[in-house]
Amino acid sequence: MFKNPHLLWGLFILPLLFYLLYRGEKRSSIRSSFLSFFPAKHTLRTRLLFFSKFILLFAIGLFIVAFARPQKGFIEDKLITEGINIVLAIDISSSMQAEDFTPNRLGAAKNVAKEFIIGRKTDRIGLVVFSRKAITQSPLTIDYGILHDFIEGIETGMIQDGTAIGNAIAESVKRLQSGVEKSKVLILLTDGINNAGEIDPVTAAQAAAALRIKVYTIGVGSKGNAPFPVDDPAFGKRYVSIPVQIDEGVLMEIARITNGRYFRATDTGKLEEIYREIDALEKSKIEIKQFKKVKENYTYPLFTGLILLIVYIFTTRVFLKIFP
Repeated sequence: MFKNPHLLWGLFILPLLFYLLYRGEKRSSIRSSFLSFFPAKHTLRTRLLFFSKFILLFAIGLFIVAFARPQKGFIEDKLITEGINIVLAIDISSSMQAEDFTPNRLGAAKNVAKEFIIGRKTDRIGLVVFSRKAITQSPLTIDYGILHDFIEGIETGMIQDGTAIGNAIAESVKRLQSGVEKSKVLILLTDGINNAGEIDPVTAAQAAAALRIKVYTIGVGSKGNAPFPVDDPAFGKRYVSIPVQIDEGVLMEIARITNGRYFRATDTGKLEEIYREIDALEKSKIEIKQFKKVKENYTYPLFTGLILLIVYIFTTRVFLKIFP
């Protein structure tokens, strides 16, 4: 690339200069009695003179290229983003220990949540956990390393057992409403039916919709029954079969009210797929401005042209004895 590419038009005058120099040389050879003794096409002098004109024109061409300022560089992208505020609300009730997912429902939910935040770049993400109550485990942050540690640390039993979906939405809304970002998203994951809390899930969803918070709801649990680990004092760890009970009607209604979507995950693979789909749906808007970092390369043609000019002067003055 060139800084001043319009100067390259000057290269088109080189053939004209060559013609004028050749014509002038031809005239001078006719006028000179000295040159009349040397046939123009067979003497070393005329050959040197002819090639010296080429050297001079080539040097001029290199000077034109140098003045056009050839540059070499690369494009650096500066990202100006409109970030998204996202809260992950994860059910930590005792039923999340069921092992119809790998290693269990809560373990699978934690793993896919960690993968999800790795894929984000500029979004602020928070974490709410809930069972009988809902608490904020991490406020909105772009420190994904800290958030990763918070997710790793959640476990069942942190809060009294139960499933307070309405409280989870309300707690998440509190975290999201303070942000100035246009896009606000809640991803709520549960395996049960709302049976605790002071706030009705639909009422909480309406409050979220009023604040333009989109809610994606995820119901986790296989079909029918699921193996649940029990510590038996006499026989150690054993499994009992518990029914999978997800209030899909309420979760669908929450998603509808808030212009979100409801997903059903019946195994770990499906849960991973759901988070990938949500990740694709909720991408930050990015405006890219390009900045050029360049290296000036005009010195190469400039110095080469100077060397050729010196060769021309040396040839014409020393060997050919031509002086103005």
